[in-house]
Amino acid sequence: MAFSLGVVGVGQFGGQFAHLFDLHPGVSDVYVVDELPERAAEAVDRHRLAGSMASFEDLLTSDVDAVAIFTQRWTHGPLVEQALRAGKHVYSAVPMAVSEEEIARIIDAVRETGLVYMMGETSYYNPATVYARKQIAAGKFGRIFYTEGDYVHDMDLGFYDAYQYSGGERWKETASYPPMLYPTHAVGGVLGAVPAHAVSVSCVGVRDDRKDGVFDKDISMFGNDFSNATALFELNDGGVMRTNEMRRVGYPSHIRESRFRFFGTEASFEQLAKVSVWQDKENVHDISEQFETRPSMSVDDPSLANVAPELRDAFVSGLSPVHDAERLPEEFRGAPNGHEGSHHFLVDDFVTAVDSGTLPPVNAWVAARFTLPGIVAHQSALQNGARLPIRDFGDAPGTST
Repeated sequence: MAFSLGVVGVGQFGGQFAHLFDLHPGVSDVYVVDELPERAAEAVDRHRLAGSMASFEDLLTSDVDAVAIFTQRWTHGPLVEQALRAGKHVYSAVPMAVSEEEIARIIDAVRETGLVYMMGETSYYNPATVYARKQIAAGKFGRIFYTEGDYVHDMDLGFYDAYQYSGGERWKETASYPPMLYPTHAVGGVLGAVPAHAVSVSCVGVRDDRKDGVFDKDISMFGNDFSNATALFELNDGGVMRTNEMRRVGYPSHIRESRFRFFGTEASFEQLAKVSVWQDKENVHDISEQFETRPSMSVDDPSLANVAPELRDAFVSGLSPVHDAERLPEEFRGAPNGHEGSHHFLVDDFVTAVDSGTLPPVNAWVAARFTLPGIVAHQSALQNGARLPIRDFGDAPGTST
């Protein structure tokens, strides 16, 4: 039976996801809420949605069955908990939350209400992660002992525009968001393939020297001056994971902003911006073509007029050869996609979970394992790289790693 859904925040990504939810045969009606009423009205008109509501509170007291949250990244935790307690299934953009306490409260709410929660982590469906997950399941790596996940996105490549779009006149206060509090595009791509979780971390932060008011402690609402950070994690299976979160880097993030490496006793897999290779003890195999995505729409599409040109690739990249396109609803054929083909799978997995009453792949317990390592890593960086333990909330009920 189809269910109704309200999208909270219809800025750059929220509007596109509202359209995809509306296309899905498992969703009946889509409503939108935004702090700017004119933005909500524009989304309703553009995508022919069911309508808009005046506030988040109005949405929660309505009879919609689910909500999808696309608000500022540090606001998700409390909004998710509030929606769950109001009886709504919840899809949330990343990150899950910005503190261990917020994560714990979400898990408690999911456990107590029995409702579906899913974090929309794109890297779980990243072609490299999909490929590595299949190779691991087939035993091709042997024992994986070392992995790397990078989110390499320079501020100059669209982020200044994005923060000004979402932050208004005081955008510099929020543009200094600590890199390790947005870890899931790197951590999730590794742990979305490797059946393990982080148990401790040592992290070093690089203090910014641009002196343009971004990553300035005196301006930052987070008191943050780290623009880059590198963390080394110990995993529960004895392996090691390194994560880089970079916001000042000479790298073409519009080509590939998340990239991964997996090293096993029998084989390894590595990525650069345009090259991906599988290596065994005998040879190196160029498998780059398996990860090439097909554009789902033109970067000049009018719907992307408010998106910086350097960011538009993340809105248009479609499916790659490693994706299982056959599992997606026919209604998605030709629809906008993004983040290396992940958007269609994100929507479909949430709708399927709500419709069937099952756990989505990135459920609350998995989301905690993707998110909390970065939160603790940031604390480690503030303590000059001190090695800190990472709490694990365990496996989701009825599952095990």
